[in-house]
Amino acid sequence: MENTVDLEKYKIQKPENWASNIIDQQLVEFIKESDFSNKQVEEGREFCYLLDKIYYTSDTENSEYACVAYTLNEPSSLENASVMDMVVEENETYIIHRISVLREGVLVDKIPDTKIKVLDSENQSEGGILSSNKKVNITIKDLRLYDVLILEDSRVKVFTERDFMRKEFLKYIWISPSNYWAYGSFKFTFINEREKTIAYKKTFFRDEQGNVLEPEINYLKKGERFIIDKENYINFVDSNREIAPFIDFATDSNWTDLSNYISPLYEEIYKQSSLKEFAPKLVEKLDAISDKEEQLQFAIDYVQNHVYYVFNADEMNGHKPQEPTITYENKQGDCKAKSVLLKVVLDYINIDSSVVLVNYNSDHYIKHYLPSLLTFNHVIVKINYKDETYFIDATARDEFGLIENRGYIYFMHYLEVKPNQQLQVKKPHTFSYYGINERADFTAQNQKGELKLTTTYKGNRANYMRKYFKNTNKREIIDSWNNFLFYTLNYSNDRNGTDIRTIFNDAAIEIVSDDKKLNEFTIQYNASIDDPYFTDAQKNRFLMYFDRNIVKNNARDFMHKDIPFWHNFDNEKYEINLSTDQRIDTEEKFTIQESTINNPYFDFTSRKKVTKNGASIFIDFKPLVNIEIASEDFEKFRTDHHTIADSNFGVGIDIIEQGLLNLLKYNFKKRLK
Repeated sequence: MENTVDLEKYKIQKPENWASNIIDQQLVEFIKESDFSNKQVEEGREFCYLLDKIYYTSDTENSEYACVAYTLNEPSSLENASVMDMVVEENETYIIHRISVLREGVLVDKIPDTKIKVLDSENQSEGGILSSNKKVNITIKDLRLYDVLILEDSRVKVFTERDFMRKEFLKYIWISPSNYWAYGSFKFTFINEREKTIAYKKTFFRDEQGNVLEPEINYLKKGERFIIDKENYINFVDSNREIAPFIDFATDSNWTDLSNYISPLYEEIYKQSSLKEFAPKLVEKLDAISDKEEQLQFAIDYVQNHVYYVFNADEMNGHKPQEPTITYENKQGDCKAKSVLLKVVLDYINIDSSVVLVNYNSDHYIKHYLPSLLTFNHVIVKINYKDETYFIDATARDEFGLIENRGYIYFMHYLEVKPNQQLQVKKPHTFSYYGINERADFTAQNQKGELKLTTTYKGNRANYMRKYFKNTNKREIIDSWNNFLFYTLNYSNDRNGTDIRTIFNDAAIEIVSDDKKLNEFTIQYNASIDDPYFTDAQKNRFLMYFDRNIVKNNARDFMHKDIPFWHNFDNEKYEINLSTDQRIDTEEKFTIQESTINNPYFDFTSRKKVTKNGASIFIDFKPLVNIEIASEDFEKFRTDHHTIADSNFGVGIDIIEQGLLNLLKYNFKKRLK
């Protein structure tokens, strides 16, 4: 066996006493074909003869043990097994107990054929992310198709002083296995050797009819175990529409006690020194601003843009923030450090604020989890100003505007770092402004079209578009707008395959204005089109403008059974004007069609103005956002979005061609209506 010398990150030794002790003969007995295994292989499902997994926790360590034996019947499985990477954290050790294959009934030890390297996990240490994680790279020579690979290993995380939070609290989530695999023997064991009681909550388990059972909470005292033990097991969860069953293990506690545990850590930091003492130049700049809103904007901008965000993966779960003096002096810090500095600055200018704990990635699940500080992975700032509540992510960059115009953060659950707090739910929100306010003018004269779009973006949209225009090649931006208009004007149905650049002549796009206080970013697009009309197979001509971005297909297509639809759209306003030098059908059904939708979760109106040579549509969309759509409301919600998609997301006009025959055809069609 070849290896590099880094025994701190990996070892080769026998399992600990708390782990399984599986002898070779037992393994061979596990790895036997059966009617069940043959059926799974015939159906193309990967087969695992044995999965024995144990999670062990004590007041000094968290450890995981696993023994797995699975088929290498596919070339992809063989490739993945031949080279494996195990990422280990600081003070974590990867321990190999056994690497073997069962080949033609004979158990072969593969540790002598194994090469182990310990590498820096470099993909974790860039863009402000600091990590001392290492990567244990394992290469096994001479694996063959139809071998059964046996891998028995452990990961041991020994706590240091920096892991005081993990010492005090446990959180572990067991997730039911992938339905891609079938298991001859499947066993999971959780062992509690902590002094404190561990609670566990079984969630999204189902009965034989597939109905979700009520969550079940039980407790493990020191020395007790929880065990799942199954034979011939397949997880039949519909992963596209259902949440896989999971069990949340956490130190038994409640939100009040947890908030009382963490709030003193922050209060101690707030009081260590005053802003005047450690940041006199910043104080001088703040004092020079007389307008309160501008002072608040300056404070947020300063922390977001002048203090570099450094994410230290090893310290993030510690929850003990860096002193604001150090953050200011070094001009860098993680989310805790930046949020604490922002709060200290806000305290100086008498703006009410607090630090809050969030987890954007697991936000939907927090309501299903047991109370735990380790649920959260990010810290932001809550600001109360002029009877409104705002949330500011101090780690964000390139954010602009007075506080009411800044980007909006979508999430539901948070814990405020104050004494005696409960888990809070962020209120649903109605925007006071339009994220998109667009006017489109499309004029056809003498068989040539002139198109002008003027669009104002605000809030999140302005921040995004400002970055996009800053970081993207101008030609690429124009191509993006051309491609959007290729479908919006319906040219995809009569000139598909044509080089889009030849359709939109002299296309240009420019920034008209960029107001950093209002956080409004306005652009204008112009182009000429030699053949502006869409022509169908019967040679009928139409002038069309249907913006598919108005149609929310993710709302129309949503089918998940367990996760409610998350409503997070912007206010949008559109004015679309079409005009031509040709006579049009002023009574055509879709040309004059209007709509009014008053849904509990959004209001949508489209109004039309039709003349003998053109038509205009005025679209107004105002949603209630940052809210999950209740299951009993969703079908109505979906139907109303279908209504928007039924020609209410734009306007089209039918050209009445000159000549007697065309006039007769038009009059005949009119009588049939």
